[in-house]
Amino acid sequence: MIDLRSDTVTRPTPEMRRAMAEAEVGDDLYGEDPTVNRLQEEAAALLGFEAALFVPTGTMGNEIAIRVLTERGDQVLVEERSHVVEYELSGMAQHSGVVPRMLRAEGGILSPDAVRAGLKIPTINRAATTLLVVENTHNLAGGVVTPVHGMRGLFDCAKELGLKVHVDGARLWNAAVALGVAPAALVAGADTVMVTLSKGLCCPVGSLLVSSRERIERARRVRQLLGGGMRQAGVLAAAGLVALRSMIPRLAEDHQKAQRLAEALQGREGLRLGAVDTNIVVARFDEPKVPALVEALKKEGVLSTAMDPSTFRLVTHHDVSAEDCARAAQLVGQALSAARSEKCS
Repeated sequence: MIDLRSDTVTRPTPEMRRAMAEAEVGDDLYGEDPTVNRLQEEAAALLGFEAALFVPTGTMGNEIAIRVLTERGDQVLVEERSHVVEYELSGMAQHSGVVPRMLRAEGGILSPDAVRAGLKIPTINRAATTLLVVENTHNLAGGVVTPVHGMRGLFDCAKELGLKVHVDGARLWNAAVALGVAPAALVAGADTVMVTLSKGLCCPVGSLLVSSRERIERARRVRQLLGGGMRQAGVLAAAGLVALRSMIPRLAEDHQKAQRLAEALQGREGLRLGAVDTNIVVARFDEPKVPALVEALKKEGVLSTAMDPSTFRLVTHHDVSAEDCARAAQLVGQALSAARSEKCS
């Protein structure tokens, strides 16, 4: 199978497996796992923050950040297609007692004007808005990148409006590589940032939440409340250290594969491609035919994702080659031709 459903399907590299087997471990609940501690220190330094917390998933990292940065009853400004809205089971309401106020962003990139327009003046019968969540790269917008000046503009706007900022940086590494900047440059000025190790960086498990030391101490308690306290987690953190030290630059290869995949699909009748900034290719159809297309591709050995009846997604990663992507594009073309033939008959 050529698995293009997500970069979450990546498997640990041989170097990661060796590091995991040889990891020095302790009890992380007591703060005594040396490998976890090393991973947290290196992640915090890489992103320009005081401290970090290793968490099992990006969703947990996002939800911990929201809990730490808000009070019950608050409103959270967030782009309407963000991961925290679409894929976290209303977690901000369930765990933190806060609700999202949706913002619409052209192409998935928020602007300060959109933030200002979405902020309502507090009144005695209106909840306070206290937090802005920014996703970079933006998954459902096709992995688009908000550049450094765009992020700084949002941070400055939030500060002006008295808002804290959390960055959902599940694929922040991709954004940094696409722009040719240090990851820290994209998040300087944020209050908290979540980054994921288990997507394009190939780790089997894990994400990191970075912030000030005081917030991370609070975050550690919330992680425990959510059931995320781990024991000899250095076995997992060892893979994360390999990822941070050696896997980020190679994301450029995934971006190149996505570009070639998009180029091969360009011009197909009835198919509209979104911008391809990183490793995600999103294609839209004029008709709701995606579920049938996904099933047809699966029979031919290509796994893809139906985002909705008219939109499907292909994600390149470490475990698919350029040849795999070319083959996948060919099979998509054949499936589309077959669908047209059936319609005409």
